[in-house]
Amino acid sequence: MSAPIIRPARTDEYDEVARVWMDSWVSTGLEDASNYLLANLRARLRREVENGWSLFVADDRRTIAAMLALRLSDGCLGQLFVAPDYQGKGLGERLLAFARECMPNEIWLRCVRENEKAWRWYEREGFVFEKEEVKPETGFMMKTYRWKKQGDVQ
Repeated sequence: MSAPIIRPARTDEYDEVARVWMDSWVSTGLEDASNYLLANLRARLRREVENGWSLFVADDRRTIAAMLALRLSDGCLGQLFVAPDYQGKGLGERLLAFARECMPNEIWLRCVRENEKAWRWYEREGFVFEKEEVKPETGFMMKTYRWKKQGDVQ
């Protein structure tokens, strides 16, 4: 069996990308699946792409296995979500390696504090905690992390 292919998302896939985003987010236990959440993620996806996200998917023979949103202009890893059926199989590491190819010197991201599995994974992957602050739109406490290529002077 071949591994999913990482490629740019097509606009006709945005609804499915939003569903993968929701299913993965719901798998954290921080929110329940709902039509309201899915509609919000669909709208946000389109809005964020219009505002500069480069959106990628992991395509497993026409099934969206994961989504990755990068804002190349400032080195932001906006979203990295793997569908529940694909979690624990190395796809997150592949997406992060792809992000490092796209932004080889430095990457920053925010992660919900209560999503301990995610932020501990980013720490294992070499990201360094910088600060916490409430995201007013959601009320979630967000942890900001940064990764820099080793050998770079700050």
